[in-house]
Amino acid sequence: MTGADVLLLALGAVAVGAGVLVVTTKHLVRAGLYLVVCLGALAGDFLVLSAELVAWVQVLIYVGAVVVLLLFAVMLTRAPIGVSDDLDRPGWPAALIGGGAGLGLTALLVDAYRWSTVTLPSAGTAERLGEQIFQSWVLPFEVLSVLLLSALVGAIVLSRPDIGRAAPHRDGTAGDLVDSEPGGRR
Repeated sequence: MTGADVLLLALGAVAVGAGVLVVTTKHLVRAGLYLVVCLGALAGDFLVLSAELVAWVQVLIYVGAVVVLLLFAVMLTRAPIGVSDDLDRPGWPAALIGGGAGLGLTALLVDAYRWSTVTLPSAGTAERLGEQIFQSWVLPFEVLSVLLLSALVGAIVLSRPDIGRAAPHRDGTAGDLVDSEPGGRR
């Protein structure tokens, strides 16, 4: 076992441990921060495997953008930041399903490879990767950007329930829109 193997296993253990903490903690913000640790450990695994471009894309997109978007959504929707009692559910079904899936995948990989070595294809270049992304994968990237934008707009709308609500008249009929800002501006 080489030093790269030991480092790969250590980073994998950190990623699994942080992933368990993500799903078991009752603090929503801490779950987001544990997710940062998990994704950072995965980026470290990619670095050990000599996939530097994938590692930095992992850091930039997942750690830098998705987790920040998640934390902003939590803050914008005024979700509870502390311990939430509504997140207290029995954990044994999830542990049973996750453990079974993990054991099944482990048995599948051990049976498929039997500790044999795998020959790797020639290393890809950033140019070939760029050609694939911008020829075959442009539409999925654009759809994802629209999805993230709509999630952000939805979080803002949910965090401001006073916008667009009509104030009733004294006789009970619907009235004018409520001013969202002092001074009469809308």
